[in-house]
Amino acid sequence: MGQYGHVAPVRSSVDGSGPARRAGRAVGRALHRPLTGTARGIRRATHAHGAGESGLGKLIELHAINGAGDVMITVALASTVFFSVPTDEARGRVALYLAITMAPFTLLAPVIGPLLDRLPHGRRAAMAAAMLSRALLAVMMSGAVATGGLELYPAALGVLVASKAYGVVRSAVVPRLLPPKFSLVKANSRVTLAGLLATGAAAPVGVGLQAIGPPWPLYGACAIFIWGTFAAFTLPHKVDEAKGEWRARLSTHEARSRKPGLRTVGPSVLCGLLANAAMRGLSGFLIFFLAFLLREHPLSGQSAAVSLGIVGVAAGVGNACGTAVGAWLRARAPEVIVAAVLCLTLGVAVLATVFFSGLFMAVLGATAGFCQALAKLSLDAMIQRDVPEAVRTSAFARSETLLQVAWVLGGAIGIALPLNGVLGMAVAAVIVGLGTTMALRGLRATPPRPQPGSSRPRVA
Repeated sequence: MGQYGHVAPVRSSVDGSGPARRAGRAVGRALHRPLTGTARGIRRATHAHGAGESGLGKLIELHAINGAGDVMITVALASTVFFSVPTDEARGRVALYLAITMAPFTLLAPVIGPLLDRLPHGRRAAMAAAMLSRALLAVMMSGAVATGGLELYPAALGVLVASKAYGVVRSAVVPRLLPPKFSLVKANSRVTLAGLLATGAAAPVGVGLQAIGPPWPLYGACAIFIWGTFAAFTLPHKVDEAKGEWRARLSTHEARSRKPGLRTVGPSVLCGLLANAAMRGLSGFLIFFLAFLLREHPLSGQSAAVSLGIVGVAAGVGNACGTAVGAWLRARAPEVIVAAVLCLTLGVAVLATVFFSGLFMAVLGATAGFCQALAKLSLDAMIQRDVPEAVRTSAFARSETLLQVAWVLGGAIGIALPLNGVLGMAVAAVIVGLGTTMALRGLRATPPRPQPGSSRPRVA
C-alpha cells in the first residue's frame, strides 16, 4: 500500500518529518538561537585582536566567571552584615571580620609570593584550587548565613584569601598571554572590564536567588566556582612556564645579593605602589564608612539600602569607566597618569568636605572608582616595564598583598570613625593627600624614558 498517497503522512510523522515535529524543531531553534548567538558574541569580543590566539581570551572569560562568583557571595553576606542587625552590633561584627582578616594578610606578603615561586609550573592548578576552595566554602557558609553566626567569618576569610590568591596568579599570568601589539594596560583593562561586566550581570541574579532564601546565592556561587575550576585548566600551557624566576622582596636584601626586587628598580614602582595603596585605603574607608553613615542618615527621601545602592552604583560605574578608558588610553608615562588621577581625587575629596552633601558623596565615589582603576592599571604597567620578568610573579604578589592590607586599614578607619559626614570626607581627603604626595614624588624622580619605537616593553 506504499503506492497510496495517504500513507506518506503516517510515515513522515514516524520518521520525525511531520508538521508537529517540524514546528517543535522551529521553536527549539528559536529558543536556542539567542543563547548561542549571545555566546558567540561574547566569544568574539573576548577573543578579538589576537586575544584568542594568545590565550588571553580564555583568561578574560575565566576572570568573568570569578567576578560572577564573588558577587554571589557578596550578595549573600551583605544583608547579614549590614542590615539584619542593629547598627552598633553590625559595626562590631564588621570590625571582627576586619580583625580576622587583618592579621593573615600581614603574613601573606612573605607567604603567597614564595609559595607561587615554588609552584612555577602550577599556575593553572593554583587558579583552579582558588576556585574550588571558594565553591566548598560557599557550601559551608550556606548553613550559617541565615543566622549570621560567628562561624561565617572564618569561612568569609577563607573566601577572601582564595580570591586574592587567584588575583595574584592572574596578574602574573597576564604578561605571558599578551597578543602581538598589545600593551599590559590594555590587556589588564580587558580582563578587569570582563570581571566588572560579569559582576553587573550576576548581581541581579544573586538578588533574585536571595529572595528565594538566604543560602541560594551561595549555592549559585558554588556552581559558578566549580565551572571556574574546570575553566582554569583550559588556559594555555605556557602560563605554567617560569624558567629562571626568582623571588621579589620589599626589603634591601636584593641590593646586597644583587637580585632585583621592587626597591632595586627605581622609585617609580615603589612610589606608584604607595600611591595605589592610598587609593585602595580610600576605597575601603568609603565602603565601610558610607555603609554605616547612609544607614543612619540616608539620602533625602530614600531608604538606607537605596541610598547605599546609589553611591555603590556610582562607584561601580566610575570603576568600569576607568577600566574602559584604560583599554584605549595610549599614554607612554604611567607615572603621569597616577599623579593626575590622585590629584583629581584629592580635589573632589576636598570639595566633598567643604560642600558636604549626598550628591558630593556620590561624585566622590564615582571619582574614586574611576581613578582607582586607572591608577591600578598604570601600576601594573610600571611593574611590567621596570621589574625583571625573573621576579615579576612575586612582585605582583607583594603589590596585591600590600594593596589588600591598605584596603583593610581604610575599612578599619571607616568603622571606628564617628558617623559625621564632614569629618569622614576630611579623613578621605587626608588619605588621598598622602597618596598624592607619593605620586608626585615618583613623578619627579622618574628618569627620561625612551621614545616610542624603542625596545622598551609596551606599557600603554
